[in-house]
Amino acid sequence: MQGRFHYYEGYSMQEISFPVRVMKALGSRWLCISNAAGGIRADLKKGDLVLIEDHINLLPDNPLRGLSDPAYGERFPDMSSPYDRDLQSLFHSVAQQEGIILKTGVYAAVMGPNLETRAEYRYLRTIGADMVGMSTVPEVIVANQVKLPCIAISVITDECDPDHLLPVSVEEILTIAHQADQRLSQLISKSIYQWAELTS
Repeated sequence: MQGRFHYYEGYSMQEISFPVRVMKALGSRWLCISNAAGGIRADLKKGDLVLIEDHINLLPDNPLRGLSDPAYGERFPDMSSPYDRDLQSLFHSVAQQEGIILKTGVYAAVMGPNLETRAEYRYLRTIGADMVGMSTVPEVIVANQVKLPCIAISVITDECDPDHLLPVSVEEILTIAHQADQRLSQLISKSIYQWAELTS
């Protein structure tokens, strides 16, 4: 996919996550998601790649709401380990081989589209979030419902220290995301290659 649908654009959660169902139906064996995120934890700097190990869902709706037909998958999917541990181990291994620094963290999903206030960043930090963004979690929920192993990586595009917060523009966020693209693409492509070797 080139980009994704966002809740703040006016799409429903079902529309946002529909591509995951299509990928599963087409025979995809695992899902890799990337996003741009604000780094709340002090050591997360602009351009860092961060493997999401868990998330906090603060979005106002859920892509599974109202779906009770077993054809869609289990209605109450377990989310104790939403990001596949084997894929995480693979990506860490590939990152080490390629000399790519890959950090880990907890991602908080918020509605957007505005960025957060100082007080909101403090709140997110207090509840255990290392980074914050406006996507990813709906797709991960559906991936878990349809039993599609998934992994997600954030590119830190702005630093969200509430005590030293500086204004940030969307243009700057996009520039930093673009600068990290080569390392991210290298990590994903090499991981796909190694996964194919391991499972062939």
